Amino acid sequence: MTWTFTEDLKEFLDAARESLASRPARDTLLLTVSATLERRGPDAYGEEPPLFGWWRRPADGIVDGALIWTPPEPVLLGAVPPDAVRPLVLALDDEVVLGGRRFTGLHAESEAAEEAAAAWSERGGVGRVAPGRGVEHRLYRLGELIPPARLPAGRARLAAPEDRGVLVDWVRAFAADTGQPGTRAEAIVDERLAHGGLTVWEDPEGIPVSMAGVTPPAAGMVRVSLVYTPPELRGNRYAAAVTADVSAAAVAAGVGEVLLFADTANPLSNRIYQRLGYEEVSTRVVVTRE
Repeated sequence: MTWTFTEDLKEFLDAARESLASRPARDTLLLTVSATLERRGPDAYGEEPPLFGWWRRPADGIVDGALIWTPPEPVLLGAVPPDAVRPLVLALDDEVVLGGRRFTGLHAESEAAEEAAAAWSERGGVGRVAPGRGVEHRLYRLGELIPPARLPAGRARLAAPEDRGVLVDWVRAFAADTGQPGTRAEAIVDERLAHGGLTVWEDPEGIPVSMAGVTPPAAGMVRVSLVYTPPELRGNRYAAAVTADVSAAAVAAGVGEVLLFADTANPLSNRIYQRLGYEEVSTRVVVTRE
């Protein structure tokens, strides 16, 4: 048994859904991306059709790893056993598998990324992107929530349609800060507003000063994301306050796993999340071929 690939989302989920749901923390990205594709269709992330893949263990044929590629983004690799990585490297060099396309990189847990980099080096060279903005992220899981010792003036509230303009600006700014494309800002905001997935902290005058988002539940997991405060308003504890609020709401709703990613190039945000009770799970990096 080895990797199997398809452009059919249903076929992928029929094969891999149970595997993804068995480890919702380490496979959080694949769960949320596949859920978005189910809701919004195959063009949710771009015009090119996504590619899906899953790995079956040679010993018993059980699915034990998966990937999703939404061009032009890097191939998104979930949690996989070590013996799945080198066969994947061979498969990703096959133009038939990729439909004549060429992928830009691999987004994976650090151990799998290092194995892939070594395998590609043996086949003609690969460069692991050096740790920096937008290429190395730490995954955290909420243990026991520790509310901030002091809250800033104001309050948290769900974002409303009248906040859309500022939220779109903030999502674009968040993308710029984290080295990501901001081309889907409007769609992201509209989708989050539709399911109550954005919260703002507003000052005593009712002006939004910070935001945090949360993904729809998937396999008993939600992920806090889009935590952003404009540069001129930072240092007022807004980010900690709004993150604590959305985290508490998820816990109160009975969510089993509350997760978030932090860019390792931003030590301040990592410290904030740890002070709130978030505990490290793994580190993911982006690898690109030279």
